[in-house]
Amino acid sequence: MFFENPALLWLLVIPALLVLRYIYIEVKSRRPHLRVSASAPWTKGGKSILAYIRHLPFILRTAALCLIIVAIARPRSSTEIEKVDSEGIDIMLAMDVSTSMLARDFEPDRLSAAKDIAIEFIAQRPSDRMGIVVFAGESYTQCPLTTDRATLINMMKEVQTGLIEDGTAIGNGLATAVARMKDSDAKSRVVILMTDGVNNMGEISPESAAEIARTYGVRVYTIGLGTRGEAPYPVMTPWGVELRNMPVEIDEDLLKSIASGTGGRYFRATDNTKLSEIYAEINQMEKVRTTIDSFPVYQELFGKFAFWALICLLAELAIRILLRRMP
Repeated sequence: MFFENPALLWLLVIPALLVLRYIYIEVKSRRPHLRVSASAPWTKGGKSILAYIRHLPFILRTAALCLIIVAIARPRSSTEIEKVDSEGIDIMLAMDVSTSMLARDFEPDRLSAAKDIAIEFIAQRPSDRMGIVVFAGESYTQCPLTTDRATLINMMKEVQTGLIEDGTAIGNGLATAVARMKDSDAKSRVVILMTDGVNNMGEISPESAAEIARTYGVRVYTIGLGTRGEAPYPVMTPWGVELRNMPVEIDEDLLKSIASGTGGRYFRATDNTKLSEIYAEINQMEKVRTTIDSFPVYQELFGKFAFWALICLLAELAIRILLRRMP
């Protein structure tokens, strides 16, 4: 609590002087001025309750005066309030779901690892709108931009291979992701594109899709998934599924060109740990913009003091009336 007009508190000297004056008058009035033969009648009865009650009106009036002085000094309290404005980012995850994503150079395979690490990334960004686009020989939207983390994570878990024509249409996947963001009013729009192959299908070339992204101000981070050299790939044979080493072919030059042309970066993930580190780095680069405004909120307290001053004055009036009616 503090006072808006603290200088007025000097007026409390007035009730202090009134108390001293009252005490002086009381002491002076106790001087003997009547001679009696014996004091027994007074000493036996002791002091009457009226002897104490008669001081209450002065006490109440003095208390009311003190409360009024405190009230006009305008006591106030303040609380610091913070207003936090978060400016989220729109992020589309464009994931390759071609059958080559079943290669076992990641644990348990590329697609499962990409999904699990993407789910961790989603959970770490509660202020952003995020969505999912999947592509193979063609592309489609698995989940549009949303802030519903539970739905987004469930949709990510349902991503799998074999639902669309096989192949790698990088241009279609990127173009679909950008199309989902072109009407966004977010100041920062990002596509994270993951693939493990070379563009070999699709109506839209990767270069054209990158140009569209640049036109709409969408930044693209590209990730090449796959170890260097050969990777074990499951192949169906008459004797069941066998793992055969297949060469890993990733068009890194294309992915670097897409990233650099849109203001993003290219990353190469060769295992689960490296992919986690890449997502952590992107998480640090794409920080949510937060603005914090602090301002005080004041509460006026003079009303409480004025109320109790009124109570004291009413109590004084009631006691005076009571004393007058007592014999």
